Amino acid sequence: MTPETVRIPEPDAPRMSAVSRVAGVFFEPSKTFEDIGRRPTWLVPLLLLIVATLAVVTVTAKRVGFEQVIRQQFENSSRAAQMTAEQREQAIAMQVRVGGMFAYAVPIFLPIYYLVVSGVMLGFTAMMSAGLRFKQVFAVVCHANLPALVSALLTIVVMFLKNPTEINVQNPLAFNPAAFMDPASTSKFVYSLSSSLDLFSFWIMFLMATGFKAAAGRKLSFGGALAAVVIPWAVWVLLKSTLAGVFS
Repeated sequence: MTPETVRIPEPDAPRMSAVSRVAGVFFEPSKTFEDIGRRPTWLVPLLLLIVATLAVVTVTAKRVGFEQVIRQQFENSSRAAQMTAEQREQAIAMQVRVGGMFAYAVPIFLPIYYLVVSGVMLGFTAMMSAGLRFKQVFAVVCHANLPALVSALLTIVVMFLKNPTEINVQNPLAFNPAAFMDPASTSKFVYSLSSSLDLFSFWIMFLMATGFKAAAGRKLSFGGALAAVVIPWAVWVLLKSTLAGVFS
């Protein structure tokens, strides 16, 4: 009588802690997102992103001031150029009051933004039969946006190193073509489009695609995951740039 072969179950992959995941996104993205796909959590990266954004807002308010930020926007707006000096000052004063309140509403608006992005990503990955759940997609989106921590840190450093009057608050880092353009003389469509072709945006999209591929396993290729990320981004960038060209 031949004894039956006893199958020894494979040990489960060791679980990564929330801190390990944050570091792993930068150094071992594939392995990290596989773990995220198995156990989708999102609180730690979301809190880090909220804190980093609030830090940038606070430093901007202290070093540059909301009034200077609004004045920069008006100086680069063709519609503002059609106002009288009195109208511009009234509009600036009103936007400073409103903008100051909304600037510190990051804990509300940032999670909503990631929820919307996750909903769009869920739809596009579903078209490719990836079989992802919303919680997995949201966890991937929150972790994939962690390069924003690097961007926030560099932005804060720039604000302390440069003269506040020389800081372009809308584009403080030279990681996209728009940083080398004059926003006042460049076409608003071209400037908006160029500002979107940013190194950090590409980094985040690469991480999202890596995350969706890792979470979906064999159901989704990396090319399909990348397409699911790039297509809606490209549509949004074209829409945003067109609106900037029409209404700025």
